Amino acid sequence: MPSENLIEISDLNFSYNTHSILKGINMTMPRGKVIAIMGGSGSGKTTLLRLISGAINPSSGYVKVAGQVVHELDRDALFKMRRKMGMLFQFGALFTDLSVFDNVAFQMREHTDLPESMIRDLVLLKLHAVGLRGAHNLMPNELSGGMARRVALARSIALDPMLIMYDEPFTGLDPISLSVIGSLIRRLTDALGMTSIVVTHDVQESLKIVDYVYFIADGVIAAQGTPQEVSASVAPFVHQFVHGKEDGPVPFHYPAQAYIKDLNLEGDFA
Repeated sequence: MPSENLIEISDLNFSYNTHSILKGINMTMPRGKVIAIMGGSGSGKTTLLRLISGAINPSSGYVKVAGQVVHELDRDALFKMRRKMGMLFQFGALFTDLSVFDNVAFQMREHTDLPESMIRDLVLLKLHAVGLRGAHNLMPNELSGGMARRVALARSIALDPMLIMYDEPFTGLDPISLSVIGSLIRRLTDALGMTSIVVTHDVQESLKIVDYVYFIADGVIAAQGTPQEVSASVAPFVHQFVHGKEDGPVPFHYPAQAYIKDLNLEGDFA
C-alpha cells in the first residue's frame, strides 16, 4: 500500500561550493494536497524544487518521491519518474513557435504512442479544464500573461502527473488572472488527486488555496503550519512576511556602520 506522503525530505543539505543554501530540511508532503513553500528571495525555495526533480543532488540527506530516493536513481529511472511530474515555470515557458494546441500535445507526442485522434481529444479536454479550449489555434504571442500561464498549466497536466511544482505562478498577473490561477491549482489538485507544491511570495492568494505552509529563511525551516496557524502566528519572521512589515528579522537596512560616521567620512564613496 503506498504511503500517504508522496514526498519525504529528510535532513536535506545543499551547498554551492562552500556556500550553504539548505541546512537540515525536513518536510513531508501528502498525496492530494497543496503545499506552499514561502520565503524571501535567495532563501532556497527554487533550489528545493530542483532537488525534488533530480536536477541537482543533495550534499547530504535525501528527497524521497513515491518511495524512491531521487538522487539514487539511474538516468532511465529518473526520467521515468519525471514523466509523472509537471512543472509550471514562472512565466509559462511556452514553446513560442508552437500553437496552444501543439504546446499541450507536445508531451503526449513525445512520451506516448497514442493515435493523433486521441491526442486531439485529450488536448481539448486539458484546455477545457483551464477554460481555453476556444484558444487552441492561437500562438503564444497572441495570449495575455494570464492565458499563457493557463496554457502552461494545461501542458503540465497533459500526462496526468502525480506531482506538479509551481515556481512563482502568480508573478506579474492582474488580480483576476491571479485569482483564476489560484482557483485552478486548487481545483485541479482535488480533481486529479495529485500533489501540488507552490513556491510563491504571494501570501494572501496562497493562503486561500493551500493545505500547509513551510517558511524557509537562511536555508532552514523557520516556521510551518496550516494557513490558519500561519495567519495567527506571532513568530517575528512569519508575522513580518505574512503582513509585509518593512522591518523585523529581515531588516530594511543593509548592514553598515553608524550613519553619523559615514557623514563624517570624505572620499570613501568616490
